[in-house]
Amino acid sequence: MHEKEVAVVTKHGRMPTFAVRPDGNGPYPVVILYMDAPGIREELRDMARRIAARGYYCVLPDMYYRLGVVRFDLPRRDERMSAVVGACLRSLDNDFVNEDTAGLLAFLDGEAEAKSDKVSCVGFCMSGRYVVSLMAYFGERFASAASLYGVGLVTEDDGSPHKLMSQVRGELYFGIAETDTATPPQTVAAVRSALEASGIKHEIEIHPDSHHGYCFAAGRAYQPQAAEATWAKMFMLWERTLR
Repeated sequence: MHEKEVAVVTKHGRMPTFAVRPDGNGPYPVVILYMDAPGIREELRDMARRIAARGYYCVLPDMYYRLGVVRFDLPRRDERMSAVVGACLRSLDNDFVNEDTAGLLAFLDGEAEAKSDKVSCVGFCMSGRYVVSLMAYFGERFASAASLYGVGLVTEDDGSPHKLMSQVRGELYFGIAETDTATPPQTVAAVRSALEASGIKHEIEIHPDSHHGYCFAAGRAYQPQAAEATWAKMFMLWERTLR
């Protein structure tokens, strides 16, 4: 595979981005991988490589670039580190992520190896919210998205994902942990109701015996059955909407 670190120009500066694709000329369909709250680390790069190995051009942006270079030594995580993670998470909003994604799309449009007329994306944890707002904002440019154990899916603000479903044109997959304080049953019900009212193609899958963070092998919540089931659903989603 071919991989590189690039500085993507955005409205707010230069956003470090990991880009990986198969060897060869392509063009390859594009999947944008949006990080979870603990930020950029090798496990996320390995996920991008896994996506690229299936024939996609995958980009992983550092969404905390406005704060400088932010890296967490997660095995040493304690309450004080969690407080900093939370502060970083709260530094983002829909507008920032939409604007950064505009820069990413402009970069991809200039890559001969990327087929970027229609793209897809996946967002973990904090980014599970943003992939919905992106689809609403960019319309048909996003053919699909996967939101995995998303945080903030139902809030009172106008940018809440459940209020944006009617503006989405692509297909949505929601991978939900069975036990997750960030996504309790009432949140899942509200998301399901909004999706059904929107009429868009969608799936909500609640994975048995799983907790928030179940996709990350390096984390305490890793649940391999749920993680692999989610990967299978995402690859089917991308095959269906990008090929």
